[in-house]
Formats: sequence, structure tokens, C-alpha cells
Amino acid sequence: MTSDINTLLFDLDGTLINTNELIISSYLHTLEKYFPGKYQRDDVLPFMGPTLHQAFASVDPERVEEMVADYRAFNIAQHDALVKEFPGVYQTMKTLMEKGYKLGVVTTKKFDVAMKGLRLLKLDPFFEVVIAMDHVKKFKPEPEPILTALEQFGSTPAEAIMVGDNYHDILGGKNAGTLTAGVAWSIKGRDYIAQYEPDYILEQMPDLLTILGV
Repeated sequence: MTSDINTLLFDLDGTLINTNELIISSYLHTLEKYFPGKYQRDDVLPFMGPTLHQAFASVDPERVEEMVADYRAFNIAQHDALVKEFPGVYQTMKTLMEKGYKLGVVTTKKFDVAMKGLRLLKLDPFFEVVIAMDHVKKFKPEPEPILTALEQFGSTPAEAIMVGDNYHDILGGKNAGTLTAGVAWSIKGRDYIAQYEPDYILEQMPDLLTILGV
């Protein structure tokens, strides 16, 4: 019953903010340096969702730290130019906050970079809790980051929905015991997110208001 829901947790990249071009460009820039001519746009889509260390370890376990450093340097330099907003996100968050919902972000990004994106799109005032990779030992789809956010809110899993664009978000929510909502604007497509059987699929962010009866 969504009437019991008082806490909404959101993934950041690809869910709240459109960092798709930034992430793809950052991966392609980095991989081109280490593996010239080997990686194209479609090749890096599977890297979206895991942590940078997990993604680069699958490519070259010996040079992970170097590649992560190069990725982050490019990503920060290009951040404000390439990050865009998703339609309806700002107004939906504003409405939810005004209605008294607890709003949090659970991301595999570093905290400072996550806040950079939230501030750029003026979303930061809406989120009381932001759990980043700095704050946990295990990442989505492990339940730790979601449960950590809920603990800070004083909420139970039964009172929460985890919203995201990747299987890590949906399985993370299921593993933590929350309801889950997948977003159809995932760069990997609606069918991709649907196969993980979230409780809801949002065609656009304002759909959340309908689900909650706001």
C-alpha cells in the first residue's frame, strides 16, 4: 500500500539528473587513452551502474586506480557543460517535499561529485540525506547503502520506495525490503529496467505523484 510510504530514495545518475553524456564521454575519453580505438559508445553502456572501480577492473585490473583518476579528472572538468535536467524532476521533488515526504539520494558516486550535480540543477535543498560511496563498505545491489539512508531518516523498509534506472537500484531495493520503481528513461531502455520486475515503472518522474496519491 503506497499510503504507508513516507520515504523516497533515488539513485542520482540517469534517474534524478541526466549525466548520460557526461558518463559516456568520461569513459570513452579514459578508455581511448589506454586502449586506442577499441571502445565505442555502445561498449561502455554496461559500465553505467557499477562503481568506477568495478567497471575498470573488468577491463584491466592492473591499472584501475590510474583509469579512475583519469576518468574523474575529465568528469569534473566537463561536469557543468554536460549535465542536463530530466523533465519534471525539479517540480516533482518540490511537491514531494512540500507534502512532507522524506527524500534521499543513494548513489555509487563520491559525495562531493554527487553534491556538485545536485547543486548544479538546484535539487540539493530537497534531499535531507545523501548516501554516497564514501559512506558505505558495500554498494548497490547490496542493501547497505539503502538501509543506511533509511536509518538516518528513522524509516523502515516498509515505508520506503527505491527509485532508479539500473538493476543495481531495483535489486538493491528488493534486497533492503523496500518497494521499487524503475524509470523508463533509463539509457538502457524501458525493457531493460522492466526485466528486473520493479513494483512500478515511471514513464516520467511526475508519475510518482500519481502512485503516491499526491
